[in-house]
Amino acid sequence: MKLTKFLVPALFLAAFISCKNDTQENKEEQSDTNDISIPFERHTLENGLTVIFHEDKSDPVVAVALTAHVGSAREKTGKTGFAHLFEHLLFLESENLGKGGLDEMSARIGGSGANGSTSRDVTNYFQTVPKDALEKMIWAEADKLGYFINTVTEPVLAKEKQVVKNEKRQSVDNNAYGHESYVIGKNLYPEGHPYNWQVIGSLEDLQNASLQDVKDFYNEWYTPNNAVLTIAGDFDKKQALEWVEKYFGEIKRGKTVEKTIVEPVVLTQTKKLYFEDNFAQTPRLAMTWPTVPSYDKDSYALDILGTYLSNGKKAPLNKVIIEEDQVADQAYAYSYTTELAGQFGLVARAYDGKDLDSVLSSVNKAMALFEKDGISQNDLDRIKTSQETDFYQGLSSVLGKGFQLTQYEILAGDAGFLTQDVKNMQAVTIEDVKRVYETYIKGKNYVMTSFVPKGSIDLAVNESTLAQVAEEKIVDGAEETFDASIIATYERTPSSFERTEPKYGPAPQLAIPDVYTETLSSGIEVLGIEDNEVPLVQ
Repeated sequence: MKLTKFLVPALFLAAFISCKNDTQENKEEQSDTNDISIPFERHTLENGLTVIFHEDKSDPVVAVALTAHVGSAREKTGKTGFAHLFEHLLFLESENLGKGGLDEMSARIGGSGANGSTSRDVTNYFQTVPKDALEKMIWAEADKLGYFINTVTEPVLAKEKQVVKNEKRQSVDNNAYGHESYVIGKNLYPEGHPYNWQVIGSLEDLQNASLQDVKDFYNEWYTPNNAVLTIAGDFDKKQALEWVEKYFGEIKRGKTVEKTIVEPVVLTQTKKLYFEDNFAQTPRLAMTWPTVPSYDKDSYALDILGTYLSNGKKAPLNKVIIEEDQVADQAYAYSYTTELAGQFGLVARAYDGKDLDSVLSSVNKAMALFEKDGISQNDLDRIKTSQETDFYQGLSSVLGKGFQLTQYEILAGDAGFLTQDVKNMQAVTIEDVKRVYETYIKGKNYVMTSFVPKGSIDLAVNESTLAQVAEEKIVDGAEETFDASIIATYERTPSSFERTEPKYGPAPQLAIPDVYTETLSSGIEVLGIEDNEVPLVQ
């Protein structure tokens, strides 16, 4: 493709994802040029480990992600926060990585973005490394999955408990509106529902977690047949598969993991709750409705509904609540979907001293405006274009593509779901947006929370009841003491070969992209680079 004379004279990056879905199961050519996909291969080891390869030779780097299908939804009442705890623990020592674990190795081999994340549904461990360090990363990730849990001793657990508890204190307990998600979750999802508690868990559960509790949780969920290893970037697939089989192959399969099934959430009445927030300076109103899980056909229209209500000068929430009534400086709606359920939320942060009943009245006016005018085709097209741009930008790195493949594999049941996902985004109509509003929002029961500054109960919505929140009592010297210098002693897991750190591969060579030049009739020089990764132009 060449730059035509009428395009903007700038650094030009044009990209088109391959129109071939290169899976083991399906290597057929796709005829529709609008069908985009990430070419990949899927392999399954005998122990059940799913392995996904995406080859991308554009840069001499490789992204490696190990994702366990275990988030807070796999926990039990009274034993919450374990999935998030392991996000921390797995960056520490393992039997063959030794002290410093992945963090130390990443710094030494030139890795970038070494991190982890925990959600309701999965826990991710990921980083990008130079291609000559791929075998090292495969070795290290295998060590985490099969040669790790023996290194978790009482002192190690005691230290990491405090790290996680301190994170909760900073991000939740001592943060304005920090308990809002907790109150919504407790009242939106019934007792026993996997989303009834928060990902970070409770301080009490973390404190009470025994070493055996932690080991049992790991042994149950961190197994090859409950994990996906994704490798994306510049690498040799045949060689990589040999390394994966070598380092992961003898890790034992775990129990069969059954798919979690839950009934759709139904609220029999609207719940109004208030909470006096120690750190909030102004009152905040939140309204939350139960909706649908990720990739449900209605999730796409709900996402557009949230965007339209919130973004732009014409957005009903902005137009009525912020500009006309001037009762809040922030108002937005959003759709949040996960594996088992979804929710649609509306949030308005009021001005200092503003009664939240007046904010609620303004919200109702904004929603009435939407019911009257709906969404125009121009606004629908604008939002779709923005969504697609953001989506493709997320695929512009090998790590981004690897993450997307993994998410589809676990949550959609097919790593090749991208083509259908984009079609579903593009297919949303004006009627769909109206329909999901009437199906899930209009006249439906919801959870309403009024978070008000300390001593300002009168600002909460009328007829609200006090939300039950377990707040930690601050007691000097209450924390356990531990000696971080203690070297853990443990029994080593047997292996059929010596699991020492492998050597580097051949030094990577950087391929500099060709830059072409053209001169417009006006004399302006144009520089361009052709790039075939994502369908975006800059």
